Amino acid sequence: MRLFLLLSLQLSTYCVYATADTAIVNVNADTTIHHANDVPTTSEKVMEPVPVFNTNLNYKRSIPNYTSRLAGIIVPTAMITYGAVSLTSGGLRSLDRSTKNEIMEDHPTFRTSIDDYLKYVPAAAVYALNMAGIKGKHNFADRTILLGMSSVLVTSSTFFIKNATGRLRPDGSTYNSFPSGHTSVAFMTAQFMWEEYKDVSPWYGVAGYAVATTTGVLRIYNNRHWLSDVVAGAGLGILSTKAAYWAYPRIQRLFTPKDRDREPNTRAILMPNYNTQWKSVGLSAVLMMK
Repeated sequence: MRLFLLLSLQLSTYCVYATADTAIVNVNADTTIHHANDVPTTSEKVMEPVPVFNTNLNYKRSIPNYTSRLAGIIVPTAMITYGAVSLTSGGLRSLDRSTKNEIMEDHPTFRTSIDDYLKYVPAAAVYALNMAGIKGKHNFADRTILLGMSSVLVTSSTFFIKNATGRLRPDGSTYNSFPSGHTSVAFMTAQFMWEEYKDVSPWYGVAGYAVATTTGVLRIYNNRHWLSDVVAGAGLGILSTKAAYWAYPRIQRLFTPKDRDREPNTRAILMPNYNTQWKSVGLSAVLMMK
């Protein structure tokens, strides 16, 4: 009897919403299935290439637990704390207002919509690099699930905080300014790129963070967010990705049999979807278990 478990990992597009960390983790992305009765033809071990779009979740070796240095947690936590304190601190609010006034004085007519797209660039770059043959830490299935988990965490937490705080935007349009959703998504995807490629070259992660920082700056220049909104959003995005990378190896082991030499009993089918009500795109993973 098979149990079908549907995990819908929504990547919201309507309002969803450094490199100090060097995670101590070595991910083995070997997804090759070995049978107990297979006889090797040579004495040397042959390393087979890992399929980019392999969705088999029954790994020969499970992913090790994710570990982050203390600085990688303290920095984004301090950023969120800064934003939270600004909700009641007169000094930080004065800094918000003075920053806005200076920008509006120098660039009163500045408007751009490029920040609506920049926030997705680091995540798209991860898939583009893999398709170009520059492999990151995880295969297609793993990194897609990690990105989906990060998106769910950052979307839900940002939405909850926005409604709980009710801060007025600098342009006076709505009461959902804190934290910046665009910035939280941008730094979530930047951290995702950092985690996938920091062992290949740290410059990939630096580029991702440069794009995320540009997104946050443009939100201020567009007069859509206060400085503290952007700082808090950046910290929230980073921590959301770190939380997903911490949780996924533990979840993955729930679907990995202890007898690793037998036939796979867990497989996944990945399907894109679109929610017309919430105007969001997503990726559904159907897990089939014996």
